[in-house]
Amino acid sequence: MYTLGINAAFHDPAACLVHDGVVVAAAEEERFNKIKHGKRPVPFSAWELPFHAIDFCLDRARLTLCDVAHVAYSFDPRGLLGARAGDPTIAIPLNPAAYPENGTEGPWDPLFLSHVLNAPRQLVDGVPLHLRKRFKGACWDSPYRWYFVEHHEAHAASAFLASPFADAAVLCLDGRGERATTSYWYGRDATLDALGTVDVPHSLGLLYEDVTHHLGFLRSSDEYKVMALASYGEPAFVDQFRRVVNVRGDGTYTIEPADFTALFGEARERGGPLEQRHFDVARSLQVVLEETVVRLAKWLRRATASPRLCMAGGVALNCVMNARVRDEKIFDEVWVQPAAGDAGTALGAALLVDARERGATTHWNMEHAYLGPAYADDEIEEFLKWSKLPYRRVDDVAESTAALLADNRVIGWFQGGMEFGPRALGARSILASPIDPAMQSRLNDIKDREDFRPVAPVIREEDAAEWFVEASSAPFMLFTFGVREDKQHRIPAVRHVDGTARVQTIRRDQHARYYDLLSAFERKTGVPVLVNTSFNTRGEPIVCTPRDAIESFWTSPLDALVIGSFIVEKPLEKPIEVPAVTPRLV
Repeated sequence: MYTLGINAAFHDPAACLVHDGVVVAAAEEERFNKIKHGKRPVPFSAWELPFHAIDFCLDRARLTLCDVAHVAYSFDPRGLLGARAGDPTIAIPLNPAAYPENGTEGPWDPLFLSHVLNAPRQLVDGVPLHLRKRFKGACWDSPYRWYFVEHHEAHAASAFLASPFADAAVLCLDGRGERATTSYWYGRDATLDALGTVDVPHSLGLLYEDVTHHLGFLRSSDEYKVMALASYGEPAFVDQFRRVVNVRGDGTYTIEPADFTALFGEARERGGPLEQRHFDVARSLQVVLEETVVRLAKWLRRATASPRLCMAGGVALNCVMNARVRDEKIFDEVWVQPAAGDAGTALGAALLVDARERGATTHWNMEHAYLGPAYADDEIEEFLKWSKLPYRRVDDVAESTAALLADNRVIGWFQGGMEFGPRALGARSILASPIDPAMQSRLNDIKDREDFRPVAPVIREEDAAEWFVEASSAPFMLFTFGVREDKQHRIPAVRHVDGTARVQTIRRDQHARYYDLLSAFERKTGVPVLVNTSFNTRGEPIVCTPRDAIESFWTSPLDALVIGSFIVEKPLEKPIEVPAVTPRLV
């Protein structure tokens, strides 16, 4: 039985295909259409179904849409339609006044609700011409059943039904769903029990978005920049934020309306200079977010008595907050789904419907996130030849790449299936040596990023605790760890200003070539750590195809591209200075 999951309601449209409880494929639409986060200038088109991602998922399984048993969409508009809730379809109105406001949470855009409710029609009638082969035969009476899945339930399913736990507490935190902004669940086997919600307008996610906008960044996009900015500030405004966020003892909280200009001064213009107060606002917000979520987690532990926690929702991409929850020891184990934002609701909706329809008693374990498109060497070489690019094929990719990295070259690394979620995890990465203190600045220049942005390390799982304080398995780069004091001088490029690093660990069974590269680099330098950042430049999604990789490589100052078994290099204008290292026998 095949189940197709779709997210297309707010942002980060994505698709996921599940076969009898196992994820076959998953990808975000932005990797195909190059519209980052799915945010188009015209709001109406932002709700378009992720046709390219759906096409990829079906192609991976060699299916057409008519071979799918169930389609699960991660938003349920029916509870927001008032008297019209029973209508099977609602025509998209030319005049918004055609549909009055409904619900207690405030007005909804009638175009949005109409578009979401008519998503089944769009799946049949809205397919772009060049993709219609995969949708051949689909019609109104197609054999698949359509399900609207409540947004936060999809988040919860993406966390628990992909986790390594047989039972766990589940905490979901985002901007908003239909009404919920925070939700609590208890998962057991393949089922989820709802424990409670916090609803709009009270939302930690929306508060973080609003401050992100006030600080001159893009809301629902640049929140991770505010998290990085916080490390440079002092909690000078923490009392103001504590008056805004009021946590109760029953797992609920309220967000009081606030005039940010009165509290923090004029909003920063996008691209404008950063002042100390901007750093302090970010730090204060981060402190109060962490305090609040710790209190919510403590309530959830008491409510469930479970020693394990799963988290999802866009706020769960805040790796500093995740580390704080972990370090408080409220739960023995904390697991965060790598596509924790809205893209992951496609995964959750598909897993949830699949489990219910099959009557499942166990669930899938997400060992890795390499669920996207992959390209064989013959496909890559064909494109290299067509491009008339000089390249060389190597027998030992790990050894050859490690030699380049040990020479302080910055490498575009394109290997295997693309990652699902916002983090580059060694399939579509830019890699570099962590030994040079200037490497963080150099990478930010290459990617045209802000100077305050840190870069992250990757290390073999078995070596993690030797280099990072109490580090354990962290395959999705969603937790920070302190850099051990005796190792800080050896990997200065990945040590953030606060002494931490956002670590990714890797096992050989997760990505053999990536793991082997770390081993080869250690043999050459004595350091089993590499810098790993996403293979893209500012404003662009992470690369997906060989064409994307080559275009990004030639339009940025990367030194080499390692793509499959092939290496493409740019000529060096002058020798690169390599810091002295002492190789270690292994």
